[in-house]
Amino acid sequence: MFGLNKEEVNLFKSLRTPAKVQDFLDTLKINFEERGDTCMSPRMVLKKNKCHCMEGAILAALALRVNGYAPLLVDLEVTKHRDFDHVLAVFKKDGKWGAITKTNHAALRYREPVYNSIRELVMSFFHEYADKEGRKNLRSYSMPVNLSRFDKKGWMTSLEELWYIPDYLTEVKHFPILTRKQIRGLRKADKVEIEAGKIIEWKSKFAKEGL
Repeated sequence: MFGLNKEEVNLFKSLRTPAKVQDFLDTLKINFEERGDTCMSPRMVLKKNKCHCMEGAILAALALRVNGYAPLLVDLEVTKHRDFDHVLAVFKKDGKWGAITKTNHAALRYREPVYNSIRELVMSFFHEYADKEGRKNLRSYSMPVNLSRFDKKGWMTSLEELWYIPDYLTEVKHFPILTRKQIRGLRKADKVEIEAGKIIEWKSKFAKEGL
């Protein structure tokens, strides 16, 4: 199936629901990219037992695919030079959208399938997407990108980096979520919210700031 070996197929089939996929993703360490930037395939993530935001979303999309969902990613873009973009593996259940994510922080995590549209799902991340200065930085999002478009490149099992996926996500059309007037009127997150945003799951002396 999809070029996966028996062990990989059995693992992904055991993750029968989006919630189980998220639970598995949470067991993987954060990839702090100590030796340089990476964009590992799902196979390589399983070998290394770690992943970052993009790698986790790609793996989640594959797990969803094995269980009958489309392998869909949504890209979230932020104010440049202030924050880090985020990527969601999205799924639809009973007509509602939900999301699976890999993050080292407390807020930008799993979303239950209760949202009527992609925009509504994206907006559930808006207030939590604040930096250390309290600035709310989420600005735009893509519609779902189906990773099956990259099947010929072998994205699911490649032993090489998958830079063509984040490159494509950067290039696709993004939809703004705020007007300039709304941006000017944004209130900064308060001290309690900023402190909550500092909670992380994995620690490393090599840790980069960000997701």
